[in-house]
Amino acid sequence: MRYRGIYEVIVYNSKIKLNGKFSPPGFEEWKIDNNDVIWEDAFISLGLSDLRSIQENISVNWNDKQYFFNPGIESNDVISTGISSRLPLLHSDSSVTELKFSLDLNFNGSTSLNFIPLGKMTKVDIKSKWENPSFIGAFLPDNRVIDHSGFSANWKILHLNRPYPQSFKGAVQGINESSFGVNLIVPVDEYQKSMRSAKYAVIFITLTFLIFFFVQILNGVRIHPIQYIIVGLALCVFYTLLIALSEHIAFKFSYLISSLAIISMITLYAKTIFNDKKLTTLIGGILAVLYLFIFSIIQMEDYALLMGSIGLFIVLATIMYLSRKINWYAIKTKCEDNSSSTTI
Repeated sequence: MRYRGIYEVIVYNSKIKLNGKFSPPGFEEWKIDNNDVIWEDAFISLGLSDLRSIQENISVNWNDKQYFFNPGIESNDVISTGISSRLPLLHSDSSVTELKFSLDLNFNGSTSLNFIPLGKMTKVDIKSKWENPSFIGAFLPDNRVIDHSGFSANWKILHLNRPYPQSFKGAVQGINESSFGVNLIVPVDEYQKSMRSAKYAVIFITLTFLIFFFVQILNGVRIHPIQYIIVGLALCVFYTLLIALSEHIAFKFSYLISSLAIISMITLYAKTIFNDKKLTTLIGGILAVLYLFIFSIIQMEDYALLMGSIGLFIVLATIMYLSRKINWYAIKTKCEDNSSSTTI
């Protein structure tokens, strides 16, 4: 992890071994005579999206001979940026039936690592200590293992799986779209946690208002609409405090400080409204449970929706149980009578 101010960035160092083999190239299918081919001007290109990431010199071992790469590419029909090397071919040597190559890469990157399957058969094996991979692109791995020590994955892609041919002249479409690889992610970072908590804001504010409303109905306490608005504003301040604090300290401490501040403020305000120690303690306890419940949900990655749905189901069932014997029409009539007596 690297940091720019308060923001986190994932970077990595990769050590890659590339090896493969070619059959000697032929141009009979295009009706080009081998004598018309300039074999000594052949070259090999290696596509890299960012040349600044290279950490060591790169050379290719081609049929037991070593060739060093130079920056830039000879043609951009296939690759837009990268490095290349002249690679003279001796087509007259009929004893060569297979052209083998191998090279080592040491480069840095950020967030993701992707490959393009240009071989007739492309095999990729990746192993990393990062515990949270997200496999992306046109092809998912055939096998993958993810545990506390990191992950490993492998792909096997045939030329029949891509929309472009194995050999071609000039530019061809669909090469970049066939890329695949892995994205290194932070499953739930500080801003994602803050965003998750904000998504529950409407439900949370509604539940808090319901608490005050039921206390008002069941205990005969009158609460003015302005007091509801003040409580709602206090609940909104919680989210601004949470986001502001999480930019400077760990999210769990930000959440603890923000929730304690808001719970204390609303509880003390409730004490002035109800003037009852038991009701005040009840409201403070319920608010603490709600904030603890929301904190538990936003920490989860795979079961957040499930636990949130179960929790909301229990809350709704509790509200329905508590309100089952309330005569809502009697409450309306009583309010009208109180209004009329006040007018007289």
